[in-house]
Amino acid sequence: MASDYLDLLERANHGIPISKNDWDFEKIVLPTQSLVKKYNLKWNHRDVIPQDNDLIDRLFQAGMELARTSGVFFSNSKTILLFEPGELEAGLKNAKTSLEMGKGMDIRTLYARQVMDKRPPLVWAGNPGCPTPEDLFLPMVMSWMQEPVVDLITCGSLTRINGHEVRTGEPSEIAVTRKELKLLREGLRNVGRPGMGMLAAQSSVSEMGDLAVAHPDYLRPCDSHLIPIHNEMIMDNHNIARVVNSIDYGMRNASLACVMVGGLGGDAPGSAVLQIASFIVANLVCLADYHLLHPIHIRHVATSTRPVMWVQSAVSQAFARNAPEIIVADIYPKSGALTPELLLEVAANAIVLTVSGAHLEGVGAVDGNIPNSTGLEARLMGEVGHAVTRQHLDLAEANRIVSDLLELYEYVFDLQEGNPGVRFDRAYDLSTLQPIPEWKEMYIGVKNQLRSLGLREIVGD
Repeated sequence: MASDYLDLLERANHGIPISKNDWDFEKIVLPTQSLVKKYNLKWNHRDVIPQDNDLIDRLFQAGMELARTSGVFFSNSKTILLFEPGELEAGLKNAKTSLEMGKGMDIRTLYARQVMDKRPPLVWAGNPGCPTPEDLFLPMVMSWMQEPVVDLITCGSLTRINGHEVRTGEPSEIAVTRKELKLLREGLRNVGRPGMGMLAAQSSVSEMGDLAVAHPDYLRPCDSHLIPIHNEMIMDNHNIARVVNSIDYGMRNASLACVMVGGLGGDAPGSAVLQIASFIVANLVCLADYHLLHPIHIRHVATSTRPVMWVQSAVSQAFARNAPEIIVADIYPKSGALTPELLLEVAANAIVLTVSGAHLEGVGAVDGNIPNSTGLEARLMGEVGHAVTRQHLDLAEANRIVSDLLELYEYVFDLQEGNPGVRFDRAYDLSTLQPIPEWKEMYIGVKNQLRSLGLREIVGD
């Protein structure tokens, strides 16, 4: 595999020269606009879950065409890698549809889900990448590690170590990423789940920290790390180094393409085309073991907006129908802890993803910008996903429930000050690692609302 990947990199370095501006306009904006017209790709703003199989299949065809004709921009060499005939198709054919994560009693198997799959999604809990104070990191991750519904974990990023600021690309990044992994391993031992699989090295912006934790005492071969693709469809040497480092060591590669909905791809349909193309090329340039689905709204950021949920649903359905792969979708709401809107956003997003064929990851409350996430909304995320599959919700009924939920929280996107809620330590009792009574009461109230809206199978208080 190493030789094949190095051959691909050599082809990229001798690819077609192009500037970044010309790449964006000539290879992303114009082709995407053309494909949206060619394949007649439209969406109904009232429906966040598309229910037209022909539309879903046309989206996938458009994404494949974009991947084939545009390729990938390698920013260091300022060249385009174009793929040989059949190469992208082989990448899809060879993509993993089953993947074990973790060790011992805590092993979980990720799988390529189907549309309206009756099997429950795996629940990957955490606030990926959120800047987190040193003193809150361990109790925060333990708050979701301890939840029985949680299968796998991730975390925020440490921006300081022993009071010292961490700077990207400097040696401090090595130290802070190692500390992150030490704390994660300590937390798993504390909650009695030492083998649980992780998506970690979140404190590593450059490749330095990522390389420094590829060791069984830190990031184990049964864990995963991020291989980002920059916007849109761009690779650089920092992320290529992450790929190369994984080849012999063996940790799982999670490709991450955060397509900007309303950006270079335009509205939701064009953004979905870009997201599909990004996953198709990631099979080869990221050596992806699974994909993280995380489109971002260009104005609101949150994944709980109408167009972003439409993109998440359409992309998940497109792969489930045309080229099954493991897709784990992020939930990044606008609201924060100790607000009912956070729970409502999580519920809506989890319903969309579960019924469309994705696994669940989150929750990155307040757009993942501040440490206002807790284990309670991660619990709800999992409970909602399990309820959707127990109840065998179809796309139409799921769309109806989500439409009702949007009416309850959509106003938060227009609040001038946002809806940040409170920090973790104001929503949880740090001595017991349990939600304070007010937060627990909101959670119970939202679950009752969900039942009244039609999600009857959601369990517990």
